[in-house]
Amino acid sequence: MAVSHDVLTHLSVPIGLTSASGAFLMAFPALFSIVNPLGAALIFAQVTDGRSRAECLALARKVAFYSAMLMIASIWMGGTILSFFGITIDALRIAGGLVVAVRAWSLLQAPETEEARKQAQASQGGLSATRTNGMELAFFPLTMPFTVGPGTIAVAIALSSEGSTGGSTVMFYGILSLAALAVACIIWVAYAYADQLMALLGTTGTRIVSRLVALILLSIGVQILITGVQGVVMFMAHNIAQMGH
Repeated sequence: MAVSHDVLTHLSVPIGLTSASGAFLMAFPALFSIVNPLGAALIFAQVTDGRSRAECLALARKVAFYSAMLMIASIWMGGTILSFFGITIDALRIAGGLVVAVRAWSLLQAPETEEARKQAQASQGGLSATRTNGMELAFFPLTMPFTVGPGTIAVAIALSSEGSTGGSTVMFYGILSLAALAVACIIWVAYAYADQLMALLGTTGTRIVSRLVALILLSIGVQILITGVQGVVMFMAHNIAQMGH
């Protein structure tokens, strides 16, 4: 059975990342949703309760900086990591889509469970309250795994894999990096004004926001998964077409 090469080429283009604006509009909500800085800020406020305003601002700045570095490093080094382990891009898309979708589904069903898990990560079983120097908490656990965890890193790598179909890879990675920086800026602002957010939203408001971002995240996870499955199907169709010749 012969399959038109033009049709295969057209169908193999990833969905949602076909332009610069499309790349940003896909990457920003994906990273924002999985990080969920608004919900995380409320836990940040609880963990830093009792510390000075200056110390909280310094922590917020450091966490945002470290978060940006982790996301950007994942974007730019994701391809190298995949090559080293012999993982195909489509396999990563499928796995990343599943991880994001499952995470989003859990958050959609029970945001309070996710809050408890992040609370435990951030506080390290209460150790954060006993440390005299709060800056020791900036990278671990407040940045990794509380703010930017394995799920965020997987999403960043999966998004970076979408740029391998052509065009300027450097420009594409630059656009994804801008999305990561935008999310990091929101982390900075949300953490710096965590107390005000807590007073404004409250527990109920936070869970409503969490469910909304979880729905967006679920859609993005399914989108990434579809792109991965699409790639596998097109690869198989291409091989069948070659055999037909």
